[in-house]
Amino acid sequence: MRLPPGSVAATCAALCIAAGAQEERRNRFDDPFLQVTAALAECPQQEGPKITLAEMQAEAHWRAERGTSCYQSGRCRLPNAYLYDKEIIPRVAKAIVADGRYADTSLWVEGQRRWVWLKGCVRRPEQAASLEQLVRGIDDVEAVINQLVVVPSP
Repeated sequence: MRLPPGSVAATCAALCIAAGAQEERRNRFDDPFLQVTAALAECPQQEGPKITLAEMQAEAHWRAERGTSCYQSGRCRLPNAYLYDKEIIPRVAKAIVADGRYADTSLWVEGQRRWVWLKGCVRRPEQAASLEQLVRGIDDVEAVINQLVVVPSP
C-alpha cells in the first residue's frame, strides 16, 4: 500500500521509522562493564552491552530462562546467574591490576550470567592467553570470551 505524500498517515509512518532508526542504545539490563587498563592510545574505545528497547524486549525471556536454569540445575547457589556479575567483574578487574603483567594494555571487561568478555588491546599474544587463563581461575566465572586484539609495540 502506498501512502499519498503529505498525508497524515505518511507523516506518521515517516516519524515512526525515524524514531525506530534513532532509538537510543544503552545498557538496559545494567550488565557490568569496566575499563581496567588504558595504556594503549591506539586501542579503540570498546562498546559495552548497549541494546535498543526492542532488543531488550526480545532478550528478556531468554535471559530469564538462562539465568534461572543455572540455579535449577544446581550449578549456581544464587537464584539467577546474572546476580553474580556485579560481584565478579570488579574481582576480575582487581585481579588483572594486581597481577602486574598487563599495565601496558588497554582492557575492558564485561559480565553476563557468569561469563566474562575480555575486550581491548594487548601488546603480545602471550598476554591475551595468560589473561584468559587468569580470569578462568576466578571463583564463579563459568566462561571467558577472549576478544582481545594484539597491537605490537611501534
